Amino acid sequence: MSAPPTRSELSLDAASVAWAPDTGLVPAIVQDRADGRVLMLAWVDREALAATLATGEVHFHSRSRDRLWRKGETSGNVLRLVSIELDCDGDALLLGVDPAGPTCHRGTRSCFSRDEAEGTLQSPSQGFAWLETLWATIASRASERPAGSYTTSLIEGGVDAAGRKVTEEATEVLLAAKDDAFAEAAGWPRADARTALHGEAADLLFHTLVLLAERGVEPAVVIEVLRGRHGQQARAAS
Repeated sequence: MSAPPTRSELSLDAASVAWAPDTGLVPAIVQDRADGRVLMLAWVDREALAATLATGEVHFHSRSRDRLWRKGETSGNVLRLVSIELDCDGDALLLGVDPAGPTCHRGTRSCFSRDEAEGTLQSPSQGFAWLETLWATIASRASERPAGSYTTSLIEGGVDAAGRKVTEEATEVLLAAKDDAFAEAAGWPRADARTALHGEAADLLFHTLVLLAERGVEPAVVIEVLRGRHGQQARAAS
């Protein structure tokens, strides 16, 4: 995942916001930058916007207490600002964040899930949404073919060049997994084996995407296959 921007890289001119004439507020939708999950909606005024941009932690205006409110000031579950956007009418904000813990006062990740509140949806975000950024880069290399790009060299090498790397990396993933399993069984420290497994799995995923790009296959098609299989399994189990 890419590093979050510095505070100097986050800016928004308060004068460009269409603040509500009666309250001076606009709604702010909070979205997890890892996977796009909507976490909450609250209200922002000029003071809250200024505090958010100055500190890098999301602030709101509490309508019930009529004061500035730093999200997580009591619980410690702050929202670290990663991006900020204004909608087309200028009267709503979209805040991309890295949440430090549950966002909802119920102790759940999102305020928009009754299932989570009932304890039936506990899986943490895995950050898959960032793969959209990686795919956009790979697709750009495939269409533009910039000189000196490793991805370009694989694509121009055809299916054999990209395919050989997929086969190589798949073997490396297996070997790294076996090393980790051996270390686990022997009671040895596993940090190096785990790091190797992480790296080889990342290489396999990257080269698989490059192979798809070389063949003109979009990952969305593959995801639809997985989604269909998952639905079939769920129906069979019900």
